[in-house]
Amino acid sequence: MVERRGDVASEQMAEGPDTGPPLPPPRPLDSIDEDILRMLQADGRASIRSVAEQVHVSRANAYARINRLIEDGVIRGFGARVDHERAGQGTSAYITLTIVQNSWRTVREQLRRLPGASHIALVGGDFDVLLLVHTPDNRALREVVLTRLQAIPEVLSTRTLLVFEEEDLEPQG
Repeated sequence: MVERRGDVASEQMAEGPDTGPPLPPPRPLDSIDEDILRMLQADGRASIRSVAEQVHVSRANAYARINRLIEDGVIRGFGARVDHERAGQGTSAYITLTIVQNSWRTVREQLRRLPGASHIALVGGDFDVLLLVHTPDNRALREVVLTRLQAIPEVLSTRTLLVFEEEDLEPQG
């Protein structure tokens, strides 16, 4: 479905990244760091001991490396991969948004508070923002698109792409 509220040429906004505590400059990752990242992506609950054994370093070394990856912002957190359908969020959609030029930060803050929003990206191309939402059903999706998104003044138009089937490509534990 397409909802339009004005014709504006899509232009890429040039705003910087999130403001927050500054991260140290990125340090290069070696093959052990990359192996640790792959392991933790597959199983975020892996013990330091099992990580150390699988990458062939001491527990102290594995612990220090994981802490450095966290401090450097390479690892942003640990969480669960959710089956949205089994969790009662059986309707998923990608929604493209065309927004007012230079309004990315304002729009992003409002999208972060949107129920069911799970991914937000500023992109270049025919639209400005790509949003992934998970809702219980089509009625809830309709509410998100036609009521919540269209109420954001900086949103000029939206296009909704219903997801029929999806697969997580991250390593499985």
